[in-house]
Amino acid sequence: MMAGLADVDSDSPPAPALSRSRSPGAWLTVEPVLFLTMLALALQAPLSTQYIFQRVSAELGFNGNRSRGCNSSGGAEAQLEQAVEAMTSHWNLYINLGGFAVGLFSVTLLGPWSDRVGRKPILILPSIGLSLQAAIYLIVMYQKLPVSYFLIGRLLSGLLGDFNTILAGCFSYIADISDKQSRTFRVAVLEACLGIAGMFGSIIGGQWSKAQGYINPFWLVLALNMASVAYAFTFVRESVTVKGASKLFTTKHYRSVYQLYSSRQETGRRYRLCLYALSLFVVVTVHFGVKDILILFELSSPLCWQSDLIGYGSAVEHLTYLSSLLGLKVMQLCLKDNWIAEIGLVSNMAGLVIFSLAATSSVMFSGYGVRFLAMATTPVIRAKLSKLADVTEQEPWVGARGKHSTANSKTFHEVPPLPSTPIPPPIRMNKSVRMCLINLVILQSTSQSE
Repeated sequence: MMAGLADVDSDSPPAPALSRSRSPGAWLTVEPVLFLTMLALALQAPLSTQYIFQRVSAELGFNGNRSRGCNSSGGAEAQLEQAVEAMTSHWNLYINLGGFAVGLFSVTLLGPWSDRVGRKPILILPSIGLSLQAAIYLIVMYQKLPVSYFLIGRLLSGLLGDFNTILAGCFSYIADISDKQSRTFRVAVLEACLGIAGMFGSIIGGQWSKAQGYINPFWLVLALNMASVAYAFTFVRESVTVKGASKLFTTKHYRSVYQLYSSRQETGRRYRLCLYALSLFVVVTVHFGVKDILILFELSSPLCWQSDLIGYGSAVEHLTYLSSLLGLKVMQLCLKDNWIAEIGLVSNMAGLVIFSLAATSSVMFSGYGVRFLAMATTPVIRAKLSKLADVTEQEPWVGARGKHSTANSKTFHEVPPLPSTPIPPPIRMNKSVRMCLINLVILQSTSQSE
């Protein structure tokens, strides 16, 4: 999710027909949009998984962790707990896969389109989609509708761009309005917004849901997304000052992304571009995919965390954005970029291994602490991809970056059909460790070819 450093390293001139508004003195532009949206997302994501787990537990008659203590379930009770985990994973898979499929279509259109018509539409439309998603989630909770109705809200959000489009739009906006001297600091401010909003949202959501349930926090989610729409519409000035005519529904955007990876250029450059793109896909998939799995693991035995502890864990997870950003700046003083990316992967793997072995809360929080550099890999790979793309290929790269960002938790929610034996969350975390190892090999191969 640290998308912005791809734009930091891209000082390429804009397309001839367009003009960008350079106003480095305007220190408050899209930052509130990103902060409000991230705050809403940090509230919504853990609570929706907990709500599904609670609903599935009620349907299957499982309440062992709540009524008889965490470690006392065995035999039929343990099998029932595994069935609850499996069904919750299935619903997370269906909901996230639906958003992924629709988002893959919409982000690729909205990214290049915004380079012609302006950035404000891709800040407003996804916020409207997220507001509709929160409203549908509230209806499901009030009416106690089947959790399958969550998929409707997720599809609407994905159709209008989802959070990833807002993320790409904010960083692109900063690249438009800032000069070379101020851009790094402006991007760092956006990165800080992600971490701070994520920490606050996680803690607020955990404490609030423990005290009053899930409905009231989701009203705040809806209010935050609507406030983001209002702020973007009212206070954000358009950064594309000279707009060009552009069709939204055209195959040109998809062809440009294909040509980005397939056109013949200097020897080895396309090879490295494809390898770094594959590496980014793996990193983003591990990062987003493990989030829901961690919540499932924390809800189940032997941890059996309540909402407040899950909120604290998620807050420490979001602290990784800030610690990785600081670590990245320090390591850049003495290490090459490839070494920094590999150190980030090792930090990620070490934390995931600790998660898979955790039987107490202290060990679990130790795993979160070990992952303090886990997000240092992503900006390095994005920056290298941006450098490898030609000046004329920066627009299709926005669409390709959106595709990588929408590939979230599909891989890690792949569990067998319900009649089969469910896969415990620790085993699925070990799967992510293997993916990180593969990524280390990819980065080594790429660095040797440079």
